[in-house]
Amino acid sequence: MEGGASSSSGFPFPRTIEEVFKDFKGRRQALLKALTSDVDEFYAQCDPEKENLCLFGHRNETWQVNMPVEEVPPEIPEPALGINFARDGMQSKDWISLVAVHSDAWLMAVAFYFGARFGFDKNDRKKLFKIINDLPSLFEVVTEIAKRQASEKTTATPHSSNRNKPSGIMKQRQPEPQAKGLLKMPPPQEEQEEEEDSGGEEGEDDEQGATCGACGNSYASDEFWICCDVCEKWFHGACVKITPAKAESIKHYKCPACSSNKRLKHG
Repeated sequence: MEGGASSSSGFPFPRTIEEVFKDFKGRRQALLKALTSDVDEFYAQCDPEKENLCLFGHRNETWQVNMPVEEVPPEIPEPALGINFARDGMQSKDWISLVAVHSDAWLMAVAFYFGARFGFDKNDRKKLFKIINDLPSLFEVVTEIAKRQASEKTTATPHSSNRNKPSGIMKQRQPEPQAKGLLKMPPPQEEQEEEEDSGGEEGEDDEQGATCGACGNSYASDEFWICCDVCEKWFHGACVKITPAKAESIKHYKCPACSSNKRLKHG
């Protein structure tokens, strides 16, 4: 693993303000790719079941998710450890933003490590910080993209003529916009209840809201749910072993019961 601009990895240490800034820009561009254009790949590599992982940005503008080096102390400061553990514990846009904040801190730490190692004085450090600070932070870029996507979704959401039938993973009425369409939440059944109750009859099941077809527990806004396109029942993602990342690749979801029925018919 390259881990930084170090003599042991074949890269000379940057020794001037200009060289340090060039190193900073290369690493920053690498991390920016991981958190924006390559975000799906980055998300998939941060498996919470794996050991502590770090996001490395290399000076040649490539990024890498890997474990930290075993050398103590390392040749340069290391990124935040264990970023993968929180991946499924929070909304994707918030997790990406958190990784961006830690990545910003790491970039600054590496740049000023070189400044300290090669004796930058007060004026040199001030100049280095000035040219670094002229660039937007990773956090600013990531959150701005999220805001822009939220605005586009708000203005471009079509009005469906079939509001009764949920299909697969619901993309309407999400609690919050996501960093690149990762987590999706099922809506409460309030609109469906209003339409069904228009004739004066109230359904006891509807009053209770959506319930999981596997465990029977009620819908909660902080949980990932998925709807079967065949039986139209909602399920906790955890109950049917479907993660938000896996759900992204599913066009038409069939729950275990419906999948089993299809196999029996064709058997």
